[in-house]
Amino acid sequence: MPIGKHTRYHDQACTPISFNTAIDKSGANAAAVESYNTEHEAAIELRQVKYLNNIVEQDHRAIKRMTRPMPGFKSFWSAAITLAGLELMHIIRKGQLQSSTRGLTPAAHFYSLAA
Repeated sequence: MPIGKHTRYHDQACTPISFNTAIDKSGANAAAVESYNTEHEAAIELRQVKYLNNIVEQDHRAIKRMTRPMPGFKSFWSAAITLAGLELMHIIRKGQLQSSTRGLTPAAHFYSLAA
C-alpha cells in the first residue's frame, strides 16, 4: 500500500492511524470526506454533531465582543497578532491552558508567557 501524503503512519507498524473528525450535520461535508476516504484509502471517521456550529460560535462570542469596538486593523499581520493574544487570554481565563504556573491571575499568567 503506498503511503499518501495526507495519511500518517505509526513508526513501527505500517497501518494508517484513523482520524476522528467532528463536523456539523451538513451532507456536503460528509460526502466530501467519504469521497476522500475512497480516493486516498484513508480512515477518517466522522462524528456528526447537530449543533457544532453553535458551540464554536458561542466560544468565540467573547472575542467578538472585544473586537467589535476596535476601529479595525490596518494589516493582516496586526490582526493576526491581536486576535492571537485575545484568544490566548480567553483560553487562560477559561482554564484550558495546561502549565506549571498555578495560583497566578490570568493577566500574570499571560505576562509570564510573554516574557
